Amino acid sequence: MRLLAMLVLVAAVISSAIGVVYARHESRRHFVELNRLTNERDNLNFEFGRLQLEQATWAENNRIEQIARGRLGMVSPSAAEMVVTNR
Repeated sequence: MRLLAMLVLVAAVISSAIGVVYARHESRRHFVELNRLTNERDNLNFEFGRLQLEQATWAENNRIEQIARGRLGMVSPSAAEMVVTNR
């Protein structure tokens, strides 16, 4: 009876030790994954900020006016060409 109890306790200690090793391994694996995802998030945030700045640059009024004048040949109307209407 004592031998059986001793074998059960040894098996419990060994399985507990294996469980601890497995849990620590999983913890380290998840920590590495967390660091990788954090770095990826930071890189994406940086890229998003850069793209927002680029979008703001492309949408500036004077840039749109330059394109309208250069590519489309648009010009501002002269005073004689303007018509003012009243309601």
